Amino acid sequence: MAAETVTNLASTVVWGGAALGFVFGAIAQRTNFCTMGAISDIVNMGHWGRMRMWMLAMAVAIAGSTALSYAGLVDLSASIYQRPTLNVLSLVVGGFLFGVGMSLAGGCANKNLVRLGGGSLRSLVVLVFLGLSAYVSLKGLFAQWRASFLDPISFNFGAWGWKDQSLATAVARASGSDAKTALALTAGVLAFGLAAFAFRDKRFRANPLQWLGGVCLGCLVVAGWYLTGNLGHGENEQTLETVYFATNTRTLESISFVAPVAYTIELLMLWTDKLLQISFGVATALGVVAGSAVVAMVTRSFRWEGFASLADLRMQLVGAVLMGFGGVTALGCTVGQGLTGVSTLALGSFVALASILIGCAVTLKGMIWYAERED
Repeated sequence: MAAETVTNLASTVVWGGAALGFVFGAIAQRTNFCTMGAISDIVNMGHWGRMRMWMLAMAVAIAGSTALSYAGLVDLSASIYQRPTLNVLSLVVGGFLFGVGMSLAGGCANKNLVRLGGGSLRSLVVLVFLGLSAYVSLKGLFAQWRASFLDPISFNFGAWGWKDQSLATAVARASGSDAKTALALTAGVLAFGLAAFAFRDKRFRANPLQWLGGVCLGCLVVAGWYLTGNLGHGENEQTLETVYFATNTRTLESISFVAPVAYTIELLMLWTDKLLQISFGVATALGVVAGSAVVAMVTRSFRWEGFASLADLRMQLVGAVLMGFGGVTALGCTVGQGLTGVSTLALGSFVALASILIGCAVTLKGMIWYAERED
């Protein structure tokens, strides 16, 4: 009975993750959701439509995740984003390199999963190299570099008596208010400000596909926290320990894609290793591909796609390697940090997100400058 209970909880988390990923992939395919594309729209055309969608998703994720935390349904302080130690150099360097990489590869990890579902063999190659780079950054040579040169440059908020690195904790300390009041105030201001900016544009308000997509994507992040942090949180009757079931980090998780791609490759390579099981992250990544594929087939937009040239292949592979290393080093990608991490109000997530955006914008500007010189 004990083994059956453990299996059922893990299965709930895994199948729930697959369902969330499926919906995420379907929405991203239908709405052309892409952070790199949103930045490119701004840099090249001054168009903020897709960026507003992403900002609205962020607002919903912040509001919903804070509501879960405020109600005591999940403990976001236990997530990897809220650890008291803020590895500032890792976040800045990793985020910047991820931004550079996704520009070279034509999209982040999420976008390549969506493209794979739409028939892009190019994205399959990119994801393989991204996953290998991420795995080496988690457990191999790149991990040694990260641990030796980047991670030691950090701020330890625990030494100041902070239990986490939440922006709400900083507000509570600065204002002298209690933790719950500071949490509600901080999340409310951020969520309202982001949503207000998104809906400020008349064209965005008139495009229900975009704003409904943003709302739904934000809700999926919230659902991920509830699934792993509440439904999947319980006592392991075999060890009598309270654990988070079926997550790679051994704590609550929500939607992220870089490390899960690496764990997917590990699982495929070591399939007969009974110690390895399909996790929430792996199921979510596979679900994105499936959801995107279904929408692509229904809308008849499914197309086989390869590399345009050798130069295209070379640039995309460099971008994939940079994304793998950068995503692991920065603890997430445009979704893992830009939506999921930010939803916890972790200071490090804002640092990583800013670094990703800067890296992407600088690279896009550089690519435009280079193209103009070639002409």
